[in-house]
Amino acid sequence: MSIVSDEKQRGPGGSRKDDLRPSSAFRAMGRSLALLALAPVEVLLLTILVIVISLLSVGVGVFLVPAVVIAARGAMNIQRRCARDWSGVEIGDPYLSIRGTGPGAKSWLQRTMGILSDPATWRDLLWMLVNPVVGVLILVLPLAVFAYGLFGVIMPFLWEPIVDAGGNDWYLLVHVNNRGTALTAAVLGVPLMLMGYLMGPAMLRVHARFAHSLLGPTEMARKVHHLTATRSDAVNTSAAELRRIERDLHDGAQARLVAMGMNLGVAERLLGKDPEAARTILADTRTASAKALNELRDLVRGIHPPVLADRGLADAVRALGMDSPLRVAVNAELPSRPEAPVESAMYFAISEALTNAAKHGSSRNVTVDVWYSEGTLRAQVTDDGTGGADPAKGTGLRGLERRLATFDGVLALTSPVGGPTTLTMELPCVLSSPKTSSSSGTA
Repeated sequence: MSIVSDEKQRGPGGSRKDDLRPSSAFRAMGRSLALLALAPVEVLLLTILVIVISLLSVGVGVFLVPAVVIAARGAMNIQRRCARDWSGVEIGDPYLSIRGTGPGAKSWLQRTMGILSDPATWRDLLWMLVNPVVGVLILVLPLAVFAYGLFGVIMPFLWEPIVDAGGNDWYLLVHVNNRGTALTAAVLGVPLMLMGYLMGPAMLRVHARFAHSLLGPTEMARKVHHLTATRSDAVNTSAAELRRIERDLHDGAQARLVAMGMNLGVAERLLGKDPEAARTILADTRTASAKALNELRDLVRGIHPPVLADRGLADAVRALGMDSPLRVAVNAELPSRPEAPVESAMYFAISEALTNAAKHGSSRNVTVDVWYSEGTLRAQVTDDGTGGADPAKGTGLRGLERRLATFDGVLALTSPVGGPTTLTMELPCVLSSPKTSSSSGTA
């Protein structure tokens, strides 16, 4: 979950340090040649796609368009993988899910119409139209400069046959007609070779960014994908929460209330015959009622803690610290109250972070900082545990990330082996209530 800044990999002038390695530059030229080989394939696919789309009017295109588009998307995915693996430019999948996967003409029609209504299909078509011109120029430029520089370097060996054959005897601004001018051309060719050599990796990245501009998902598509994913997470989380509440009620307070009703019935029958036994049953019932009340309070606290609703996030987090088995220092600076859903999401995220620190981190001391700046509610939980936390090893951190993502929040984790572990959570929000909530101390 950590991000390494690309600036660390750049040398003076913004070029990557790896670009100066001979293997890297020559590898970039080879990769440029491989991408150039894709251009004719894309032209062929574009031609076929235009033909099959024109056949929609006679019905045949309904069955041909999906196959050709799938082949074209395969070629586009090769471009995306090359941009990612060779230039570090990640290009997400922009395609909508294909409808109508069943048999029958109706499903074929739905599939074709779904493909043609996908904006990514037309962006692929635009790429296949533009890349053979613009993309090829980007990739050919360093190769052409390098080749022309090489031509100048070997000019001392070629100028006589060229002049004797009546060919072009000019190299840049030098009229090559004797050995001296040929040597001048060779001297001019060296920097051109070096320029083409250094341009290779840079132009390969330019081509990758050009591919990203057309083959990547649009901003709207990214938002739709994000909203779809977070909506699904919110629905699943709500369903799981409802099941938890139902289970806790059924197994806890409800069972105690049923037992209390039965005990009261027994005590009523024994009241005239054996008052002492009835008194014992009533005492047990009173104890059970206190336990049921505590369970209901715990259940309500798990849904929305009263301290959070009454006193705000800072005091609610301080209460969490007091209940934690760890030594928790809370520092909160909130000029006013965030929106209630955001406040609740941050509270439960901090609660989960403290629980993880107590269960898995071998921690003794935890520091919780909560503050608001630049339209964002932020919280940072730092423990002195053994570190090594990894989201791939469990669902706790991923659950936290999904909870925050529902509100367009982000989660950042720093947990080197040996500690400490720092969990930073951010939720964009506005402060709605004029109440002031600030707290600092150790629980």
